[in-house]
Amino acid sequence: MSEQDIKPVKAGQIKEGFHIVHNDEVYLVRGIEKSKTGKHGHAKCRIKIENIFTGSKTEISVPGDLKMQAPIIDKRNAQIISLGGDSVQLMDLETYDTFESALPPEEDLKNLIQEGAEVEYWNVIGRRKIMRVKSPG
Repeated sequence: MSEQDIKPVKAGQIKEGFHIVHNDEVYLVRGIEKSKTGKHGHAKCRIKIENIFTGSKTEISVPGDLKMQAPIIDKRNAQIISLGGDSVQLMDLETYDTFESALPPEEDLKNLIQEGAEVEYWNVIGRRKIMRVKSPG
């Protein structure tokens, strides 16, 4: 993960639907509660997050003025060249680079994946994930 992959954001500015980096993993914000503790206290944020790669959910509590990291998401299109077990070989439709990516954990997405299909994938902090199937093969 490099500085080009992330941008700073304060915890108090995060909203539902944002993506954040926590423990070197990318999470989707599923919910956020903001509360002010007292006269001289600082605002607290309870953030419900879900890992976009594994689907695991957790909750974190942080001060509202804490600087967090938001990933810069590079959304691209690719074509599926071949399937192999739990991975997929893809070719980027812009650069024609070929690479392997893990099969997505979502069952509805996994069922649509076949050779020749066009997919949208995200390149986030050096990792790639298939997000949707644009057209079947």
